[in-house]
Amino acid sequence: MAAARTLLPVGVPRRLRSGEASSTSLSGPVSDGARLVRRMQLRSAPLLGSSTCALPSLRSKRLTRAPAASSSSSDSTGEAKPVGFAERYPALVTGFFFFMWYFLNVIFNILNKKIFDYFPYPYFVSVSHLLVGVLYCLVGWSFGLPKRTPINSTVLKLLFPVAVCHAIGHVTSTVSFAAVAVSFAHTIKALEPFFNAAASQFILGQQVPLTLWLSLAPVVIGVSMASLTELSFNWTGFVNAMISNISFTLRSVYSKKAMTDMDSTNLYAYISIIALLVCIPPAIIIEGPQLVQHGFKDAIAKVGLAKLVSNLLVVGLFYHLYNQVATNTLERVTPLTHAVGNVLKRVFVIGFSIIAFGNKITTQTGIGTCIAIAGVALYSYIKAKIEEDKTQMKSA
Repeated sequence: MAAARTLLPVGVPRRLRSGEASSTSLSGPVSDGARLVRRMQLRSAPLLGSSTCALPSLRSKRLTRAPAASSSSSDSTGEAKPVGFAERYPALVTGFFFFMWYFLNVIFNILNKKIFDYFPYPYFVSVSHLLVGVLYCLVGWSFGLPKRTPINSTVLKLLFPVAVCHAIGHVTSTVSFAAVAVSFAHTIKALEPFFNAAASQFILGQQVPLTLWLSLAPVVIGVSMASLTELSFNWTGFVNAMISNISFTLRSVYSKKAMTDMDSTNLYAYISIIALLVCIPPAIIIEGPQLVQHGFKDAIAKVGLAKLVSNLLVVGLFYHLYNQVATNTLERVTPLTHAVGNVLKRVFVIGFSIIAFGNKITTQTGIGTCIAIAGVALYSYIKAKIEEDKTQMKSA
């Protein structure tokens, strides 16, 4: 359930209330989830995958850790208390979080893409992702983990536009994954920082430094190069990936207006419920008739009912967990470290998807993808450094 510290994507500055530029404005790409919620704070959407599953904010605080060399600490009475494994070996625990983040994200992308081989209905698959996450949250509430926080009409009005943008971004990301190669979809998703910067400059009125704009040039050039010669290219996949970028950016914009003191786990649960309700009608309208006529029958004939249901549940669980772990990782490291880690995660997903599906790519597509990823890395590094400098200046 700590998972759900997910939504407003997915390694970015943490204080929305303070007036600092949020991840929405200028941050590098993060997992959908990690960008939506961080602790008691909604973030801008670990995505596509990374579609993912990162709004209102309270001040963020770094985790305080006991020195690694110490095996005990003292309470107010001066008595020694044992120190846990995480406090004794913080670097090891953080490394484990990074490993699980990458592992869950890669597995989600691979399993999710394979489902479309026998069940090519991305709208329904998107609904199943959110449904599993909602069930996860409901089970947690039933056991008091955490205790459910009541929601009123005022908070609901604040969260609704954020959840709508999250739903649109998630559905269009899934449609893109179904239409083109996973590696190409992630390459297009690398353009998300460009839309974030544009929203900061022209919607939020926050000045974007020239160095950040220049760092986005390789991203745009690289994606353009990759698109021109991508063997799996089609307009459905490309347009939907671009819509998801815009949707997640708008989600970040709305999140700045949606401030609440509700804890992040409850917050993510409510957003997931709203997003699920938003996704169901278009799934029924667009894919419902086909599913009833032959969709379910064809899939069951190919893999069986048990495998179809279990695969949808497993993929939905991986979607929820990778967003949760991405958020947990964000809480343990600096924005710069998380930004670099997120870029490496995208490289892992692209690389492993090419190996898993045996996708053939042209030399130009490969070069363009590398240029785009390098641009994202440069942007993330510059952005994180700017935010760290701002924080140091304010604390000085």
